[in-house]
Amino acid sequence: MSPRLQGRTALITGSTSNIGRAIALAYAEAGAHVVVSGRDDVRGEAVVSRVRDAGGRADYVRADLDGTAAASRALADAATDRLGGRIDILVNNAGIYPPGTTPTTDDETFDRVYGVNVKAPFFLTQAVVPGMISAGGGVIINLGSWVARLGIPVGALYSSTKGAMETLTRAWASEFGAQGVRVNAISPGVILTPAAESPAEVMMHGTPAGRSGHPDAIAAAAVYLASDDAAFVHGAVIDVDGGRTGVAVIADARSLRP
Repeated sequence: MSPRLQGRTALITGSTSNIGRAIALAYAEAGAHVVVSGRDDVRGEAVVSRVRDAGGRADYVRADLDGTAAASRALADAATDRLGGRIDILVNNAGIYPPGTTPTTDDETFDRVYGVNVKAPFFLTQAVVPGMISAGGGVIINLGSWVARLGIPVGALYSSTKGAMETLTRAWASEFGAQGVRVNAISPGVILTPAAESPAEVMMHGTPAGRSGHPDAIAAAAVYLASDDAAFVHGAVIDVDGGRTGVAVIADARSLRP
């Protein structure tokens, strides 16, 4: 294990699979004591077992973050207890992405997506920040998305929630930075597990990477932002997207050659 996060404690929401799982494993490998949280007990305990088998420290706390302040507070309290009284790093990763377009979205779906994707991390941050300030500092990392800044014809509701999280990142950096709490965000591109196959792969055609990303790429950025290497980074949204939002996507770049 590397000592990059040695002695730190971390809560990662939605960390029983995919990006959240990769972040939890990377944090543990870097020396942090992590709390894995989510709704799937079997997968959560599997992540904890993997960390412990490798000599790391991890605990699982079941959490159904429905957007209520009570649910977020309950997770904050349980995680604080498991981590010995403090949370040094909070990663707001949990989110849902139901299929649908604007005309097909009903008010129940709208409220549920905003509840999980925006209200839950808002109230969890509200619950965790006072302890960080009292302890002399901390780190909050939010998960945005490339679709928050590059429009696509589906997923308007989800895109808007990730835009909200990127805005909250800048607002919280201003609100809490002077009190020792650094707040930043990661904006993932198209991220697929190694075994997955998806039409979304076409969204990476023409980018410098030319392919979808792996959750470990997001985890590496999360380790950096949580570490002292990023001590001078505040209010940033780091794109880890293979160049999807920053580079023009051209179906056949050869057509531009003289």
